[in-house]
Amino acid sequence: MSDQPFRIVEVLYPGLTQLDFTGPHTVFSRLPGVETVVASEPGGPIESDGGLTFAGTRRMAEIDGCDLLFFPGGLAATDVINDEAFMVQARRLASGARYLTSVCTGSLILGAAGLLRGRRAACHWAWRSLLPLFGAIPDEGRVVRDGNVITGGGVTAGIDFALTVAAELAGETVAQALQLNIEYAPAPPFDAGRPETAPDEVVALVLRRMQSFLPERSRAAEAAAARLAATAG
Repeated sequence: MSDQPFRIVEVLYPGLTQLDFTGPHTVFSRLPGVETVVASEPGGPIESDGGLTFAGTRRMAEIDGCDLLFFPGGLAATDVINDEAFMVQARRLASGARYLTSVCTGSLILGAAGLLRGRRAACHWAWRSLLPLFGAIPDEGRVVRDGNVITGGGVTAGIDFALTVAAELAGETVAQALQLNIEYAPAPPFDAGRPETAPDEVVALVLRRMQSFLPERSRAAEAAAARLAATAG
């Protein structure tokens, strides 16, 4: 890494999933030679979907550029991809970034910005099917890299994602030291973290709960995809 700080811009928006952000931020903020900037389109306080508020975010428009751009996910990701003020700034920051990254449904933001055409990308398993609307190739991996695009799967995959980025930026020894420092040694009480391993009745329960979100999220993603296609055309 150079003498200049490596700038990571972490972009928040109302309704993001806080762990999508705080997991990676815990790793990124401890990397040597890295400056982490927490931003949002309006600046100021941003409330997550769980009610936690992150204060003092910088306005995206005030940030001249970054080396790595990061978008967390959340149910509101399909709202923000139709917020033109947000997307203008997302595209601007992406244009000069060396790495384009996301966790969970944050990849839908990358997609709506036109950054995933022909690229493999991860997403939360329940919403992965929306990626092809933006020309992306859905990948079931927990962390997926395609060129300068690095994406993580749903929520807790953010820590795996961040450690992968840490190894890219600072080497595997530093990444492993960070893993040890935060005692990241997952040993979940149940093998229910993926639909392939969870009991059928658990999968059915989660899918029933998500069904109520599906029509509106699909419409929002389709609207953003149509806008992207019109711009590209």
